[in-house]
Amino acid sequence: MKNTTNHERRNFLVKTGAVASTVAVAPAALATAGSAVLPVIRHSVFFWLKNPGNQADRDALIAGLKTLGAIETVKGIQIGVPASTEKRDVVDNSFDVSEMLLFDSVEGQNSYQSHPVHLAFVKNCEHLWRKVVVYDSIAV
Repeated sequence: MKNTTNHERRNFLVKTGAVASTVAVAPAALATAGSAVLPVIRHSVFFWLKNPGNQADRDALIAGLKTLGAIETVKGIQIGVPASTEKRDVVDNSFDVSEMLLFDSVEGQNSYQSHPVHLAFVKNCEHLWRKVVVYDSIAV
């Protein structure tokens, strides 16, 4: 009985994970009538702390990043730290903190860059990081 329950749980997690990952990356062009239209601009930022492993610095950076969600052109925000996934040559988990912001348009992302909340975040938190890498992409 226990094997059946674990098997059913595993199947459920696999199926829901596949659906969730499909929804999370589906471009707005695939949205159908009555369904949500997802933002098309993804702003992914990776931070390396000046003091790697310093929990107080990491917490301060995460707290600062959370303020960015208040900017009206930000349609979605996710903040993360390296996952304990399989070690592979193609996986770079050397960063300390990451954020992904979603925008409806390039104009919205451009507006975010000069927004007072974003400028305050940079001013208040830039002393925490030694390196930042940004990847901006648009859904196709």
